[in-house]
Amino acid sequence: MFTDLNSILNFSPDSITQGEFILVSDRRSDASFLIHHFLSFYLRARCRVCFLGLVQSFSHYSAVSQRLGVNLTQAKEKGQLVFLEGLKESLSYLIPQEAKTRTEAMDFLSDPAVGLRSLYQFVRSSVDSSGGAVEGTEEWGPPVLLVDDLSVLLSLGVSAGAVLDFSHYCRATVCSQLQGNVVMLVRCNGEEDMDDGAEEGSEWLLKGLTHQSTLTLCVQGLTTGYCRDIHGQVEVCQRRRQSNWQHAEKKLFQYKVHDKGASFFARGTSSAVL
Repeated sequence: MFTDLNSILNFSPDSITQGEFILVSDRRSDASFLIHHFLSFYLRARCRVCFLGLVQSFSHYSAVSQRLGVNLTQAKEKGQLVFLEGLKESLSYLIPQEAKTRTEAMDFLSDPAVGLRSLYQFVRSSVDSSGGAVEGTEEWGPPVLLVDDLSVLLSLGVSAGAVLDFSHYCRATVCSQLQGNVVMLVRCNGEEDMDDGAEEGSEWLLKGLTHQSTLTLCVQGLTTGYCRDIHGQVEVCQRRRQSNWQHAEKKLFQYKVHDKGASFFARGTSSAVL
């Protein structure tokens, strides 16, 4: 959990803002450190978390979370964390011998016609505490859905429109119906998608998700290239509805990722350039 970022966003584990749709994106950089931040943040806040890990194994997320002071294995055992390991699930559809270990969440890999309905049902059953409450278990706070990363579904043959529909249903269920939060990561391939003019690429997906979001964090590499003391910049855009219009406030920060966290600072104020 990054205290600098919490201060920028005015977030606190003791007082969770509900109904947020947080969109994280990266271009010429790696924004996965923000997924690790939100995972540790919401677990510390005692929220019930459904995590769709589509790009890394559970052991990877567990190792990083351990450095941030959070034990994912304990969170799973207590029922606070529900984790879908996308790599294993995908492998189970490619190798018949592994089929006995799979769930139905990613059945679109064997039958594209079914779409992402089963994945949505997995999310809904995971975040709906009323359906899975067991006597004697702990009570958790608002549900949270984390997805790392949503653009992987495009690589698996799912259309951008179907992915947008999936995100819309997740937002309606988690944010509106259950008053929880959603955090999704989308990776962009620089200017490739824009040059192609395609309406099925990650850039098109990012535009659609941006209209749904209440908070966006856009991570980009430095235009000047690699720097040892500044790893990139992040644009924070918070959208708030006021009466009949929407107000968007944008701020730009630079950051440096450490072994056990990250520091954020205003552009040009790093100790390396002062």
